[in-house]
Amino acid sequence: MFKWNFFKSKDLNLSQIDFSLIKTDLHSHLIPAIDDGPETLETSVKIIKTLQQLGFKKLITTPHVMSDYYKNTTEAILSGLKSLQQEVKLHNINMQIEAAAEYYVDYEFEQKIGKEKFLTFGDNYILIELSFIEAPKSLHEVIFKLQLEGYKIILAHPERYLYFTDKDYLNLARRGVFFQLNTLSLIDYYSSRVRKRAEHLINKQMISFIGSDCHNMKHASLYKKCQNKKSWQDLHNSNKLLNYTL
Repeated sequence: MFKWNFFKSKDLNLSQIDFSLIKTDLHSHLIPAIDDGPETLETSVKIIKTLQQLGFKKLITTPHVMSDYYKNTTEAILSGLKSLQQEVKLHNINMQIEAAAEYYVDYEFEQKIGKEKFLTFGDNYILIELSFIEAPKSLHEVIFKLQLEGYKIILAHPERYLYFTDKDYLNLARRGVFFQLNTLSLIDYYSSRVRKRAEHLINKQMISFIGSDCHNMKHASLYKKCQNKKSWQDLHNSNKLLNYTL
């Protein structure tokens, strides 16, 4: 059962709803010194404690895999996960932690489809991200190839791809792509344009997952502010979120 925290927003006069009902965060960067997330296990533990206080019971951390920048391998990610799990256990934190990856779609990624087993979570979900400048020209081919291999595709933070039109979103949804919205998009963290796009996608009931995309303590300290936003409560009450199934 989710918890009501009776803190009243000054601007919206809404009670906070924490994240306990959705249970699982599926997008974060918590393994230290592997991408642009925390640099130490100490910081990772602080972040995890904060996420626990926000209501999460399970964290699926997803380090970047980018051919030209973060060349993380499955072995490196799973090794980092093991160290993180041991540290969490040492601190007696009751949090289930798993790992997958956030795969950047480019030519090199496409070449690995069918040749490499990607890190997935839940019902064989794979998390992918795109360039913030333009979509890959082969995006639909990549989606088709991944689906042929049995992957269920989740597109990370679609609200941040401002080059997408309603037609683009609808096309992707019709191809079976799930959308994962970033929590901080609800509070102008990235920009007001991103916030408005996030609200639009929520109103269109196109969001299936919400993720923290947490990289650091600055991010972690802002999520509580999101809990009393009308957009979060609309999404929460939409019965469209699938985080709890993971």
